[in-house]
Amino acid sequence: MPAMKRKTRKPAWDAGKVHALRSHLGLTQQEMAEELGTRQQTISEWECGQYKPRGASARLLTLVAERAEFAYEAAGKEDAADQTK
Repeated sequence: MPAMKRKTRKPAWDAGKVHALRSHLGLTQQEMAEELGTRQQTISEWECGQYKPRGASARLLTLVAERAEFAYEAAGKEDAADQTK
């Protein structure tokens, strides 16, 4: 019998959460970019809401947040529906 993958809830990284994480870490956009291996412009675009982190970037932010004991909420489809009410 194949092993079943357990679905995990991923945090929805929006502009506010990215900025809050960076502030929690006490980093400038440039410093956070260097830590994540990305450009300062990318951090700025996330924080302005121009783009959202996705894929490996979102996972990396989640790992950084967990290690830094940053309180964020995981959002699933049900949570997103509740937020529109």
